[in-house]
Amino acid sequence: MSSIAKQKMEKPVSSWITLILAVACGVIVANLYYAQPLVGPISAALGLSSGAAGLIVTLTQIGYGIGLLFIVPLGDILENRKLVATLLLLTAVVLVIAGVVKSASLFLAASLFIGLCSVAAQILVPYAAHLSPDATRGRNVGNVMSGLLLGIMLARPVSSIVAEFMGWRAIFILSAAMIFVLALVLAKLLPTRQPMTTTQYPALLGSMLHLLKTTPVLQRRAIYHACVFGTFSLFWTTVPLLLTSPTFHFSQKEVALFALVGVSGAVAAPVAGRLADRGWSRPATGLALALVIISVILPLMIQGGSTAALVTLVVSAILLDMGVSANMVLGQRAIFSLGAEIRSRLNGLYMAIFFAGGAIGSSTGGWAYATGGWKAALLIGIALPVIAMIYYATEKK
Repeated sequence: MSSIAKQKMEKPVSSWITLILAVACGVIVANLYYAQPLVGPISAALGLSSGAAGLIVTLTQIGYGIGLLFIVPLGDILENRKLVATLLLLTAVVLVIAGVVKSASLFLAASLFIGLCSVAAQILVPYAAHLSPDATRGRNVGNVMSGLLLGIMLARPVSSIVAEFMGWRAIFILSAAMIFVLALVLAKLLPTRQPMTTTQYPALLGSMLHLLKTTPVLQRRAIYHACVFGTFSLFWTTVPLLLTSPTFHFSQKEVALFALVGVSGAVAAPVAGRLADRGWSRPATGLALALVIISVILPLMIQGGSTAALVTLVVSAILLDMGVSANMVLGQRAIFSLGAEIRSRLNGLYMAIFFAGGAIGSSTGGWAYATGGWKAALLIGIALPVIAMIYYATEKK
């Protein structure tokens, strides 16, 4: 690499670029979650049976998983800004389709492609790492991830509120408008980033299995986060069921307000990034895993529908989201240090693995709640991060 290229890479990324990337990631990833609290009204409007209603969320998740494995790696060989802008324009189109179609099959197809194109966010995260010198890479990635996490946490309550006043179709149309504007802004303001890799796409995909087999850091960090993200998904899948049950008698609006509690947990992302920059990744990881374990133990200690039990749930939600946010950033900081030429592929693998953990957590949590109640769900929620903590204990200092 030339000295000029090195100097360009080491130039600190401006705070406004970091802010743009954080906002962009939040706006993009929110599309994965808008439909979740609206499954009922969407199914009723499109004539979907109760059995098929789950496909609305499932197909979006499948599309996202496919994109992580087959589109995100393109960030290692294609100019990043153009790739992201193209994906966002496609996202805007399928969001409009989702917002206007009256056919259930077309809506489900649009849901698949919403997930597929929303992986643009996971191209922007390693892009932020590329723009950052090593000394501040963790901080910048953490700041960008805090925006992404805010998008995840705000999407459900926002879509619920919009649907309440404007109908369920409005959130898709509004999001399409935001995504279209975002595509124009990013295409205009972001610096170009042309990867040095000349690998052809088939070879690029073929290299991913090799990377997974030969990258211990990726394996370890992916297993850590698959476990904690499984607990995260389990908690946020089952806690609305608990809150709307006779135990608390929450309305959907009150559940949406409770979901906003988790937003405060996103503050842990930039903090974790700064700790990683200082070489404290290992103790920070242990703390993050401990927070997740504690967050699920607390509701077991105080159950029922009392005020104390509700306060405990609030504290648990905050601690859980803090632990998950911190652990995600610590993992990305670790894998992004392995080499600029493979960052997008590593990020795609990392996200795909822990996303699978989240899918297992949400499905297992729903089953556990239906068969054994809230306590059974919590016990599974504790087991997952405990497995991660045991594995963490084997990590060499």
